[in-house]
Amino acid sequence: MNTEFENQNVIVTGGTRGIGKGITEAFLKQGAKVIATYARNDQAAKEFKSSLGELGENLVLRKFDISKKDEVDAFYSWYQGEFDSLEVLVNNGGIRKDGILASMEESQWDDVLDINLKGTFLMSQGATLLMMKKRYGRIINMSSVGGKLGLSGQANYAASKAGQVAMSQSLAKEVGKRGITINNVLPGFIETELIADLPEEQVKEYKKQVPLKRFGKVEEVAHAVAFLASKNAGYITGASLEISGGL
Repeated sequence: MNTEFENQNVIVTGGTRGIGKGITEAFLKQGAKVIATYARNDQAAKEFKSSLGELGENLVLRKFDISKKDEVDAFYSWYQGEFDSLEVLVNNGGIRKDGILASMEESQWDDVLDINLKGTFLMSQGATLLMMKKRYGRIINMSSVGGKLGLSGQANYAASKAGQVAMSQSLAKEVGKRGITINNVLPGFIETELIADLPEEQVKEYKKQVPLKRFGKVEEVAHAVAFLASKNAGYITGASLEISGGL
């Protein structure tokens, strides 16, 4: 087993499904203690932990809403009582509620911005306060090429993902002198349940647009996240890495 993250504590929001699940596994395989957060499905989270076998011994599950300040504050209060440091935060928790902007419900806009962008803000705020004490930390935001391309029907999602990148660039300048780096990973179309509801014809059309002519794998994203979270990436901050097959 690779021990790149041995004796490091890693928080992965939305860490029990999709890309987050793959990221959690990647860190566990490299020796980290991982705190994976989730918002709803208790059974799925427990099944995921159980499926990991011995690796699951280093996985801690915590259920709360990353868009609610009181719940995030309660999480970090608990965290400080359990762990003496935080080395890595991966802001992966996110949702999609697609719709044409002209007919989009206000709740569709608010829900996506609250989880994807406000959640990143609240989790990063708590993390930087902990990381500054040790003068070391890595924060990786799971943004999306959608924030740059602006896919039809995803004005809310695109805005939230572009906002993550802009926020990280400001935060990188604020905390760099404390040894904390902030970077973004921008996946394209990755084979997860988040895009499983796309119509078959739309999937075919999207694959035609990808120069590599396929959707990406979760492991391919997880490897990039692990690199940006490593000590070897110490001079990379405020940057965005696209994993999109060339979109």
